[in-house]
Amino acid sequence: MTTPLLILIALAIVFDFLNGVHDSSNIVATMISSRAIQPRVALFMTAVAEFSGPFIFGVAVANTIGSEIVDPIFLNIGIIIAALVSAIIWNVMTWLLGIPSSSSHALIGGLIGAVAVGAGFKAIQMAGVTKVLIVLFTSPIIGLFAGMLVANLIFLLSWKATPKVNGLFKRLQIITSLGLALSHGTNDAQKTMGIITLGLLISGRISSFEVPFWVIVICAAAIALGTSVGGWQLIRTLGAKFYKIRPIHGFASQATSAAVILTASLIGGPVSTTQVVSTAIMGVGAAERLSKVKWGVAGEILTAWIITIPATALLSGFLYWLLSSPFLSFFNLF
Repeated sequence: MTTPLLILIALAIVFDFLNGVHDSSNIVATMISSRAIQPRVALFMTAVAEFSGPFIFGVAVANTIGSEIVDPIFLNIGIIIAALVSAIIWNVMTWLLGIPSSSSHALIGGLIGAVAVGAGFKAIQMAGVTKVLIVLFTSPIIGLFAGMLVANLIFLLSWKATPKVNGLFKRLQIITSLGLALSHGTNDAQKTMGIITLGLLISGRISSFEVPFWVIVICAAAIALGTSVGGWQLIRTLGAKFYKIRPIHGFASQATSAAVILTASLIGGPVSTTQVVSTAIMGVGAAERLSKVKWGVAGEILTAWIITIPATALLSGFLYWLLSSPFLSFFNLF
């Protein structure tokens, strides 16, 4: 492999690892906050499920990311590298600030910005971009209302139950958290698979867009490793700042999130796990009492969601311009 392609693969693995660190809170926050399981055990169990997801449910999302958003005919390795660096910088910055922003938004924004500057808008396939944006922006809304629906159904079925029912919901969270981890590994690891496969196609290492088995393995392993490390600051944000989460809330929000994310994965729609889990938590809390949710915190997160795509698009466009300057021509990325 050429040096630029190796750089791309290395950056993609770093992005995937950081995605696991960044999104680990989405999977385990409610389970830990409701004291259903010990934190380290939860992270290890989640990591194993994350690794298994792509092998069980396929790579439809990877095909969307790598073949439906941009036209590889017009691209070069430098464009993909600029997009990845932009997404990595954004993920690290929001991670340090404890803001549960979206790795998916960061990657999509990075791709659009770098491609627009490096190849022009002709290389952007608007049908694919529209599909991705619709899924990205409707999935959290679905998560909110589905969370309210699921919570109300659970409240109805358990309204005569004694406090011992909390023990049942604690145990059930082990099952729902595994389902959520499988769906997250299926959706998020595939985004990196799509990027690496796109790089292989651009560089001529493969003749058509088909995700190699070794790409599936390294991407699944990277996100699982990142998840096992965990992002404790983000876990506190999701697990405690919205409202005090009890086992019933954890179970309802995890079941809702897993269903929404897995459905999107099967139809090839990349979603933001952060958004879906956050809105599901809010929906479950609002089902009990609207004033229960600390909507101010939700507003801060919503602001980060809105600015992620334009911010990473501008950053990746600048990075591509920088990488293509004569001063950095020794990288031979173009």
